[in-house]
Amino acid sequence: MSTDGTGQGSAEAHNSAQGTHGPAHGLVQLITPSGERVSHPEFDFWVRDITDEQLCSLFEDMSVIRRIDVEATALQRQGELALWPPLLGQEAAQIGSGRSLRPDDFVFSSYRENGVAYCRGVDLTDLVRVWRGNASAGWDPYTVNMATPQIIIGAQTLHATGYAMGIQNDGADSVAVTYFGDGATSEGDVNEAMVFAASFQVPVVFFCTNNHWAISEPVRLQSHIQLADRATGFGIPSMRVDGNDVLAVMAATRVALDRARRGGGPTFIEAVSYRMGPHTTADDPTRYRDPNELEDWAAKDPISRVAALLDRKGLLTDELQRQVKDKADAVAREMRSGCTTMPDPQPLDVFKHVYSTPNSWLDRQQEHYARYLASFGDPAGATSEEGAR
Repeated sequence: MSTDGTGQGSAEAHNSAQGTHGPAHGLVQLITPSGERVSHPEFDFWVRDITDEQLCSLFEDMSVIRRIDVEATALQRQGELALWPPLLGQEAAQIGSGRSLRPDDFVFSSYRENGVAYCRGVDLTDLVRVWRGNASAGWDPYTVNMATPQIIIGAQTLHATGYAMGIQNDGADSVAVTYFGDGATSEGDVNEAMVFAASFQVPVVFFCTNNHWAISEPVRLQSHIQLADRATGFGIPSMRVDGNDVLAVMAATRVALDRARRGGGPTFIEAVSYRMGPHTTADDPTRYRDPNELEDWAAKDPISRVAALLDRKGLLTDELQRQVKDKADAVAREMRSGCTTMPDPQPLDVFKHVYSTPNSWLDRQQEHYARYLASFGDPAGATSEEGAR
């Protein structure tokens, strides 16, 4: 698949082949659940550079973020975290897309994209800071070009579209990427974001992980058509990929990024996956989910299929598996240590970072609260290094 001087060749070829402005999207797949590498004439081009070594690296990434997820869930069960949103089963969607981004691209995610955060270089302790209740935001977005997780369903799509309009005004070729789930597609914010993105043809990628459950409601209840087809109503090209196939996700993301960088506007990706665990650790999916459905999707596990592919290639050696396990265990230990040794916030820290410049109204509140704390005879609790700054 060639790209012409304006950058539209690859995108147009893809649109024509995939019917991105029409119904009945086919599910793009490059690795079957049994680990067979299948050819796709349009999408093979976009992952042609992935070597065996890089495939092993993707296998490691997915294994590591699953280990992070298991460890964080254990921390919550042990009372060290107040809540945790598991990503179990969605590793390929997050690693395949996250490893396709450039450092200058900017990510706007929901609360479940901890794997994408890992790809962006977010500190492991910062991953759990909010969920421990020690901070109102986990990290500085500008150090990793990823906004802190958005709890309000779908709101991050508006932020991403606005940021993409800024990119367009600056004349840059970076891209804004926003992640959300199938449930968010019914929110007004998501639809409004797509209206603006299509109207101004801004460089934004809408990455929807269809994990089949919006908390306890199945996706079939809110949409009687494929989610990828919703975007066509806004005039946004869309793709529907196997979200448990890390290569297919990577190829689709690269197509979307290429289109955006070359002035082709937004793209909507529906990554069809499955939420193997609960919505959050406060949820009990056994109350609403058929265990047979869980069993069916377990056979499509994203990590197992890459392992099977590596095995077919003779790459799944004992040494590789040991290296991956050691890396995953080391990451889990680092995150656990950072979590359990995290200092508690001081009472006056609530005034930090509310405004970027001095604010007399907030300063007055801080002064009153400091006097209130001091009335208990604990002057240490009434001090703050930064205060309202």
